[in-house]
Amino acid sequence: MLLAIPDILTPAEVAACVADIGAAAWVDGKETAGLQSAAVKDNAQLPQGSPVAQAWGDRVLDALGRSAEFVAAALPHRTFPPLFNRYAGGQSFGTHIDNAIRPIRGTAIKLRTDLSATLFLSDPATYDGGELVVEDAFGAQAVKLPAGSLVLYPASSLHHVNPVTRGVRLASFFWVQSMIRDDGARALLYDLDRAIQDHVAEHGQGTRHAVELTGIYHNLVRRWAET
Repeated sequence: MLLAIPDILTPAEVAACVADIGAAAWVDGKETAGLQSAAVKDNAQLPQGSPVAQAWGDRVLDALGRSAEFVAAALPHRTFPPLFNRYAGGQSFGTHIDNAIRPIRGTAIKLRTDLSATLFLSDPATYDGGELVVEDAFGAQAVKLPAGSLVLYPASSLHHVNPVTRGVRLASFFWVQSMIRDDGARALLYDLDRAIQDHVAEHGQGTRHAVELTGIYHNLVRRWAET
């Protein structure tokens, strides 16, 4: 399931983030690339130990926790501390697949990457190219979202970033280990959750159908979840 989620960060938060990370020191983006990815990766990145990256990573995590849409779609168990990248001057990231396991810096925790996420920080009118292209069963889908919006997609997908031929593309990126490992099961739960919310909005929380559907949802989570 590929899902665009708007307004993870407010315009004011985006402006503050862009100002802070724009003034920080950047390094070669190959720092977090695996062997295969490093051969096709050409961008800049804030170091994982950067105080600016850590501070804004925490703020992004807080924003994700406030997003009911993100929580419903990802059902997160662990989220990798968000990182930040920059593309300009023709930089791109060729077709690759994300590493299945990511160690979390400074801890003994290793995260299974069920979902990949990109949080766009640049106004799409200020740069050309830079589309995130995700390949799935329906073909290649190009994604270029408004600043503050996020795209969530299976980390098992082949994907690439088109060259940025004008301006600068800034983004935050990270991975999620979901409580629901299987993407198909996770998509069914998301659809069921949306159907329940639509029913409640139309008929109220206390109807028998709302209670029964909510029970089915939680029983499926109970059957499939890993915690």
